[in-house]
Amino acid sequence: MTRALITGLTGMVGSHLLDYLLENTDWEIWGMLRWRSPLDNIEHHLDRINRGDRVKLVYADLRDTMSIDAAVNTSRPDYVFHLAAQSYPKTSFDSPLDTLDTNIQGTERLLGALRKYAPEARIHVCASSEVFGRVSRDKLPINEECGFHPASPYAISKVGTDLVGRYYAEAYGMCVMTTRMFTHTGPRRGDVFAESTFAKQIAMIEHAKSPPVVKVGNLDSLRTWADVRDAVRAYHMLVTVDPVPGAYYNIGGQFTCTIGQMLNTLLSYSDRTDIRIENDQERMRPIDADLQVPDTTKFERHTGWKPVIPFETTMRDLLAYWRTRVGANQSFLSR
Repeated sequence: MTRALITGLTGMVGSHLLDYLLENTDWEIWGMLRWRSPLDNIEHHLDRINRGDRVKLVYADLRDTMSIDAAVNTSRPDYVFHLAAQSYPKTSFDSPLDTLDTNIQGTERLLGALRKYAPEARIHVCASSEVFGRVSRDKLPINEECGFHPASPYAISKVGTDLVGRYYAEAYGMCVMTTRMFTHTGPRRGDVFAESTFAKQIAMIEHAKSPPVVKVGNLDSLRTWADVRDAVRAYHMLVTVDPVPGAYYNIGGQFTCTIGQMLNTLLSYSDRTDIRIENDQERMRPIDADLQVPDTTKFERHTGWKPVIPFETTMRDLLAYWRTRVGANQSFLSR
């Protein structure tokens, strides 16, 4: 049976990729996670996992070489989706060394293990659009050859992730492809990210669990939005549609607006008309990659992929996700 390994299975993207692969392939899926990883995002698959029905878990940490070696040796994958990372840019300013170790050296550890135990695997290394960082307006939309100007330790770590992946393809003839995914979101998005914290705050206000104030950071940052469910479909096509070792692609949505306009969209879906917006300096980054608009022509021409889920659907589904969680009387940090 064909085997796939997903690192970061319990994250937003990993869990949606698991959904997609179970529905659209007959592969056996190995999900890599840390022993302490919360299982909320894959809760709907736990019965299946307990039965050993096509989904198996393997415990490892990107900062631990022995555990990565063991995970890859056990799973022996035909396809790999390397999604695990310290993925929050703002946290990276407080924990730069952890971010660099997890994202750069962690990728090196994983690819080194794959070189030993699964050298023929088709491997997706997930970098980030944050590698482009501070881009001038005359370079929009951003294509793959735009220079790197990372604006956070996280972005620097993803430059390393990107280059390590391409190095393994060129040096060892492995089928490694890297992606620079632009802003993507939807249900299960972590509440440290702008659109998700806004949706959570609105849901908490609607359920009378917080005052009618949404705290915000930089509302002027420009983003092109994609749905996570379109993103995982793209990742599957990346490794199955004529994969090119060493290739690197921008992937992203088609709808562009500022963070402030995105917030207004979410607010328009609420019956509450008394919600105020309040600036919160704690939500500001020391430096921001504030023009994130992709040119995805290269990937679309190669695979035929196009995003199909409208921005409005993504935002409605994200808000519905938080309304369900808040409505279940769970408690959340105000962040």
